[in-house]
Formats: sequence, structure tokens, C-alpha cells
Amino acid sequence: MKWADFHLGQVLTWGPTSLSAEEIVAFARDWDPQWFHADPVEAARGRFGGLIASGWQTCALAMRMAVESALGGSESFASPGVGFIRWPNPVHAGEALMFRASVIELRRSRSQPNLGILRWGWELLHEDGRAALEMEVTSMFDLS
Repeated sequence: MKWADFHLGQVLTWGPTSLSAEEIVAFARDWDPQWFHADPVEAARGRFGGLIASGWQTCALAMRMAVESALGGSESFASPGVGFIRWPNPVHAGEALMFRASVIELRRSRSQPNLGILRWGWELLHEDGRAALEMEVTSMFDLS
């Protein structure tokens, strides 16, 4: 999507997608090697009843889905950061997740008129509507 395609209040959805046990373990071994992400045997005895994806992996998954659904081919070039990240419910292997993004703010920079600023809320949602990930993201667009 191009900058001009976004509007205040807009809601975008994408998916579903899921993570396999192998993907969860591979990510965990490289980036978040806690036992409940990386060790299927120990995780099965833990409070979540099995492996769960790292919250950081769910952020990466949301990023991929944001690019596939909206940012790919756009004027987006960077992000100055996120307002918050929450992981209210775990993600188990094979669970279907939908990406939902809601446009909260859309404006041109006062100091750099060729800079577009998009603030939007991202969610990864389980099939029953429970949130696996909630985050507020700011994206910048080159409008020159």
C-alpha cells in the first residue's frame, strides 16, 4: 500500500498463519533459548502444557505480516520505535493467527513535510479472538 492508501480508523487484516514446533524451537535456540520455547519435553511439563513461541518471535511474525499486507511496495523506510508491546496469551505450535492493524494517527511531519508518520496498533489474534500480541508501532514514509 502507498501512503495515500492509508486513512484514520482504517483496519487491515491478514492471515491466517501459524508457527510449527520446529519453527518455535529453531527461533528459540538462536534468539530466546528459554526452556519453555526450546525444550519440548520440559515445556510439556510446564504451565503452558507445551512449547510456546517467544514473544519476540510473535513480533517478527507480525512484522512479516505487516509487510505482506501493507508495507511491501510502499514508501515506508523506517520506524522510530514502538509505544508498547504486550503478549497477553501464548502461541502454541499450529495455532492459527490473524494479523489486524488499526490506523491510530496519520500525519505529515511539521519539521519535515516530505515525511509521513503512521501510528498504528498491531495485533496477532487467535481464532477465538484472544490476543497473542498487542503493540503500537510508528512507521515513517518518504513522501518526496
